[in-house]
Amino acid sequence: MTSTTSDSVYAVPQDLLDFRETIRQIVRERVWPRAAEIDESGEYPRDIRELFAEQDILSLPFAEEYGGTGTGTLMQQMAVEEIAKACASSALILMVQELGTLPITLFGSDELKGRLLPRCASGEWSPAFALSEPEAGSDPASMRTSAVLDGDEWVIDGAKNWISNAGVADFYVVFAITDREARRITAFVVEADRPGFAVGKLERKLGIHGSPTGSPTFDGVRVPQENVIGEVGRGMRVALGTLERTRLGAAAQAVGIAQGAIDYARDYAKERVAFKQPVFEFQNTQFKLADMETGTAAARELLYKACAMADRDDPELGKYSSMAKLFASDNAMKVTVEAVQILGGYGYVKEYPLERMMRDAKITQIYEGTNEIQRLVIARSMR
Repeated sequence: MTSTTSDSVYAVPQDLLDFRETIRQIVRERVWPRAAEIDESGEYPRDIRELFAEQDILSLPFAEEYGGTGTGTLMQQMAVEEIAKACASSALILMVQELGTLPITLFGSDELKGRLLPRCASGEWSPAFALSEPEAGSDPASMRTSAVLDGDEWVIDGAKNWISNAGVADFYVVFAITDREARRITAFVVEADRPGFAVGKLERKLGIHGSPTGSPTFDGVRVPQENVIGEVGRGMRVALGTLERTRLGAAAQAVGIAQGAIDYARDYAKERVAFKQPVFEFQNTQFKLADMETGTAAARELLYKACAMADRDDPELGKYSSMAKLFASDNAMKVTVEAVQILGGYGYVKEYPLERMMRDAKITQIYEGTNEIQRLVIARSMR
């Protein structure tokens, strides 16, 4: 009788591991030294974005025919994880690169794909995903932004909220009501230079300071019919089909933040001496680190399984991507709190990175669908 080893079941292909090692080195040499400054200044790190474009990191979400690497979801999220170990704001650059283009990749016309995807794969353009509104966060069906057909153009009016890449993006994937009576939503591409579009105010946030989050407004913005993504009135399908996959980015970011916090706390504990021995030698510290490492390893396994399911279009992807996002983000919050505790007073001050990691971890429980929503998705899949 032949048996299948665990290695053959779980091994990541060597070419992906090699690419991950390259990204790891880039992050260590170029991103980590900038992380504290990015957080402190609150400025979008354009130098990091240019670096990612030069190193083909921004081409990860795209097929080869559009200038991408064609390496799939697992490689995309492995890259997010590596970047987030050092700087969650920089990881969001890659996350939004996928979030703002996946609706076009999955549902867009050939014309839209050819017009937009190559310029994003090269890093020339940056996208944004505009679904949430002030009164419609977890409940997108309550949105008020509307689009009315006028001749061969759609006229969009309304406002969005909590939009990553606000003021940075070259175009926005915008969801608007096109049939108010039937509550039908349609997805559109809105270029940032269209008359009537404005960035709106930017939020002052607890964490992720290097990624602008704002409230774009639309005052009679006109877009052509060719800018419709998918079918008119089927925008909710576009939104949910996108988020089912991109919530894996939030999970990967959470895994990266957690691992970065563990690594820093472990190294600190080995060097910090108390009561004439390294803090690492105290059983209490060892138990904390053991639990942190175990939870993060479990989150990573769940994430990688869900990524593999996305790459093969598994029908159970929705359940597993929700579980990965839920577990990884809750774990990241627990791990970063414990990591701060291991450093004691030093964990609480800005000279050390753990207070930043703790602040950054919180948003992973909220965006890409709150963890309360993820629990609903998981529970409904169990009926």
